Order: sequence, then structure tokens, then C-alpha cells
Amino acid sequence: IADNSGAVGEYSSITIGTDGLGLVSYYDATNTALKIVHCRNVSCSAVDTPVTLDSDGNVGEGTSITIGADGFPLISYYDTTNGDLKLARCIDSVCSSADLFSLDVLGDIGGNPSITVGVDALALIGYFDASNGNLKLIHCENVFCSSFFRRR
Repeated sequence: IADNSGAVGEYSSITIGTDGLGLVSYYDATNTALKIVHCRNVSCSAVDTPVTLDSDGNVGEGTSITIGADGFPLISYYDTTNGDLKLARCIDSVCSSADLFSLDVLGDIGGNPSITVGVDALALIGYFDASNGNLKLIHCENVFCSSFFRRR
């Protein structure tokens, strides 16, 4: 059991970090928060203490995780309170904490996000625009995703 601190583990997403070990992002329904846990071995039979990355409102549904070109995890997720698409950019390879960004905030937007890194080493995020019933895409213009091109 990686985390048993309440109703945890919904919307989980997993990737392999630069250290060759697993990282799992997930939703903590008890605390309505985005969390992550880093495996200590290949079989993930031991884990580091789970870390809460965002707990500002009801956040963390629909997590999707990948490793950025700099080797640090990137997590796209839905902010249910504000109806926004958010991104957590981890500050290190095990994601001991993260910088948080709201990427799209126009209407009820950001549900069911999926993130990957393309051959250009930049993140690409697909997500649902519930206000208009559309699929939307964001292509980051740098590894921090501090600027991006949004396809409407």
C-alpha cells in the first residue's frame, strides 16, 4: 500500500523517473488534493512519504504525469473548484514539491487531461472543454510551460 491516509488513489497516473523508479500522481478525495508518491525500488514495494502538491480547493482530479526534458515530472490535472486546467512542475526528479500553474481558465475547462513530451522536448496536453464540448490542446513553448500555444 503506497498511501492509506483516507480515500486516496483515484485518477492515478504512473511514469518512470530518470532514476528508473516509478512516480505515481493521484487524487486524494479525503483532502481534495493532488498527491504524488515516489517508489524506492523497481518493484515499488517501498515508497517515499506521499507528498501533497496542491490542496488549494478541490484539485487533482484527472491527473496525468510525464517526465519533462529536464528530467523533472510534469503533472496536468483538473481544478474542480475553479473549473481550470492546471500544471504542476516538480522542482526535482522525485517531486518533493512543485511549482503550480493555471494553464486554461476560460469556462469549465481542463477535465480529463493527458500529458506527454514530444520529440521537440516540450509538453503537449490534451483536455476537455466542458463549456463548449470540445477537445483542446496546449503545446508548451519551453520546458517550464510558462508560455504555450493553445489550440482552440
